[in-house]
Amino acid sequence: MSVRRLAEDQFQPAAFAFNDENALRAEKTIKKYPAGRQQSAVIPLLMRAQEQDGWVTRPAIEKIADMLDMAYIRVLEVATFYTQFQLNPVGTRAHVQVCGTTPCMLRGSESLMAVCKSKIHHHPFERNADGTLSWEEVECLGACVNAPMVMIGKDTYEDLTPERLEEIIDTFEAGNGASITPGPQIDRHFSSPEGGPTTLTEDEPKAKKAPAKKAVAEAATAKVDAAPVPPSEAARPKSTDAETNAALKTPATAPKAAARNVKAVEEQAAAAPAAAPVATAKPSLTDKNRPAGIEKPAAPDDLKLISGVGPKIEGTLHELGIFTFAQVASWKRAEREWVDGYLNFKGRIERDDWVKQAKALAKGGEAEYIKVFGKKPR
Repeated sequence: MSVRRLAEDQFQPAAFAFNDENALRAEKTIKKYPAGRQQSAVIPLLMRAQEQDGWVTRPAIEKIADMLDMAYIRVLEVATFYTQFQLNPVGTRAHVQVCGTTPCMLRGSESLMAVCKSKIHHHPFERNADGTLSWEEVECLGACVNAPMVMIGKDTYEDLTPERLEEIIDTFEAGNGASITPGPQIDRHFSSPEGGPTTLTEDEPKAKKAPAKKAVAEAATAKVDAAPVPPSEAARPKSTDAETNAALKTPATAPKAAARNVKAVEEQAAAAPAAAPVATAKPSLTDKNRPAGIEKPAAPDDLKLISGVGPKIEGTLHELGIFTFAQVASWKRAEREWVDGYLNFKGRIERDDWVKQAKALAKGGEAEYIKVFGKKPR
């Protein structure tokens, strides 16, 4: 493990105090633990201090130690052991943590680190000239299927290219980091395949159902056959003579037992919940709410500039006769719902606000998009 020390005295503030909100939260956190066990709150309080100031200072360590009746060295041991705690000042607007573990490395994390070196500082943990940005390499961030990725604050930004990371860093440096949607930065929903699902996209064939009476009878017979053999019977030698081997006789109570079992199974079947409804099929291409299509123009718009549209979705839109931003910008609710259902997006068009994006792009291209959303269209 690398040596971790507190920042030099020249960077340390004179004192530390939780603000009103965090002081109240710290008090509630301490009360979660039994009397005499308050020291268990040391990690949550250190994290609260780091979220307030951006890093863990010496005065913060001493203040938390006093609150929990701990020796300073004990809190210092915790702060220096866990790499989640920043012991030096970090960027005031963004501290970029680049995952360098094998999956991300194989997918280009070294190129992301090169971007951080050129955009922020050549060395990790060093801030840029304005003190607004810093970066470091970290171990696995837990979304390997979406490699490569970075974490800024509590949010992860995945499926990155060097160009996309440059845009993200520039946006944070401008103070507009909140405008960037965390998660995958390509046409992917969480960890689903790029462009949408590739399997199980249609209703599975319905399994043939056995006649209800036959199924009930088989279940009842199985219960009778599964009745345990008394130990005294199991210990005796088995006879093949029905007169001497009781197991080969039909017990007088068997019909009654079978009838009871049949009734029980029928009751269970009646009480069972109804089968889940079959997924709704795609809307018809002849539906009145289908957006009007046009002939393919000589220079169609790049619909992939709309967040949520990848190459596959753009191809589907072209098949529907959708080639321009103006068409998307003109969609009414019914038309949006039709396209959403046809693409099986489950509300994604509304969440990503395709219409607003398309209006900006139709009005003034990328310049208007940046003006409206504070970032470049991807």
